[in-house]
Amino acid sequence: MVAGSWSCLVIADVIETDYSSGGRTSQVLLPPKESIVKRTITLLLVCSLVFEIAALAGLGSEKTEYIGGTENQIKEGTEGTSSAKDERNFVFNYQGGNLTIPYDQVNDLEYGQKAGRRVGLAIVVNPLLLFSKKRKHFLTVGWKDEQDKQHAAVFELGKSVVRTTLATLEARTGKKIDYQDDEARKSGLGGL
Repeated sequence: MVAGSWSCLVIADVIETDYSSGGRTSQVLLPPKESIVKRTITLLLVCSLVFEIAALAGLGSEKTEYIGGTENQIKEGTEGTSSAKDERNFVFNYQGGNLTIPYDQVNDLEYGQKAGRRVGLAIVVNPLLLFSKKRKHFLTVGWKDEQDKQHAAVFELGKSVVRTTLATLEARTGKKIDYQDDEARKSGLGGL
């Protein structure tokens, strides 16, 4: 968008036809170097702002990210969706497959949060964003497989799926969730 308007301005400034001398002569008028530098800097700032916002956007509110654990078939940082709607299994769907955890094999559930300031966004967009916090929601699920081998998976949950996922996991597994602190308890229980 900026590049398109810049090129239109350059075309308008570049060619001027002189009819006053009776003949047709054309001159090429280049914009001053300061103008080119200013436009280049503006373009770079706009591009960096767009990339900064995209990088800080983080996990979508409906998404789930596999942070790590004992499941080697899933790369750390893999995004997908999680669902506790199935009657028998908690399912994490990601591009290339899914991880299915039977509720009756779950032996550990833990929920915690990490709060951080939006420093990068505050610098680029608005300093008032320093007063807002971005919370990350982490769920750890532990379970034993048919060979009695212990497994664990840590997920980052999007904010829209936290409460329903936690409530459903407690109900379907029969296990109580261990909250890392009171803030996590408030968030996981809907502020109770």
